[in-house]
Amino acid sequence: MRLRFSNALGTRPITFDGIHVALQRTAAALVPGSNQPVSFAGEGTTTVAPGSSVWSDPVPLPFVHDRAAVELLGRELAVSFRVVGESGPMTWHAKALTTSYITPPVAGAKGDSEDESAFLFSTASWYFLDALDMLAPADARAIVAFGDSITDGTAATMNGDDRWPDVLARRLHMVYGNKIAVLNAGIGGNQVVGPAEYSPRKPYPGGPSAKDRLDRDVLSLSGIAAVVWHEGINDFSKNGNAPVEAVEAGMKDVVGRIRAKFAGIRIIGATLTSALGSTNPNHGSPEQDAKRKALNEFILKGGLFDGIADFDAATLDPQSGGMRAEFVPESTSGGPGIRSIRTASAIWRWAGRLT
Repeated sequence: MRLRFSNALGTRPITFDGIHVALQRTAAALVPGSNQPVSFAGEGTTTVAPGSSVWSDPVPLPFVHDRAAVELLGRELAVSFRVVGESGPMTWHAKALTTSYITPPVAGAKGDSEDESAFLFSTASWYFLDALDMLAPADARAIVAFGDSITDGTAATMNGDDRWPDVLARRLHMVYGNKIAVLNAGIGGNQVVGPAEYSPRKPYPGGPSAKDRLDRDVLSLSGIAAVVWHEGINDFSKNGNAPVEAVEAGMKDVVGRIRAKFAGIRIIGATLTSALGSTNPNHGSPEQDAKRKALNEFILKGGLFDGIADFDAATLDPQSGGMRAEFVPESTSGGPGIRSIRTASAIWRWAGRLT
């Protein structure tokens, strides 16, 4: 496998060292003997320029003996590294919904340690590590789940792996075996066409638009056979307030760029779910819902997509016009309703200072 470290949103060069990859045992502890050092151009350290990313050298995973081994299903990789010195603004995924572990400041590189004693603190976010590649059989394929907070996992269970892309992956594995990976490229608050400008010095909630992040989050990845795209509701929020026609044009642009890069790819359009009744003041107005319905008509009947995932039909309460009750509960912090809980934590360890 190989790892990609990103400084896409940084303003200064950032150096990483002590990089290792292993199999998680539990919490920040590793399976003994599984920890492997990671290099970059043969070196144990790498410096990434602002706005750039870097792939590691290939590293073997000695615990993967058989591609069909059931004992590895659902197990988590643990990636450890240190940020050397000051990082400046961080490239991060705030809502990872998995627990990662951190050492105290100036503790030094601890990536080679298999026990958990150095990693005293936890976070629910991921930092700097934004992709991984696996050497896979020729018939293996990847599906990108592209979208906003619903794809990202808002209100899903902490460490539960019950976002819709997680469930899709498990269902596909049941049918096709260990041949398909589902990659989650959702960002909470993301829009198709907005904001008009995004930079490290002018950030915006939800990150750069789908149009602007497409190269990084989809086109630069390997083995992509399909994209499921569920996005657009934030373009119609009070912050976005984009015309339906602008979002449709943005979708056409993105789909065209994906087809130009990946021959034979299938692109699935997902209808937008209702926000009526939302407690979020940016969502749920009748004007937003009218735009949502108009965009759904375009997704369903516009001929842009190879297939449709009708999220709206699956979740809509026809009496209220909002979402059905079982889709509303907040499972991250707990609350009434149906919840799915998993006890295995995905760990991603790093040592050093972040400022």
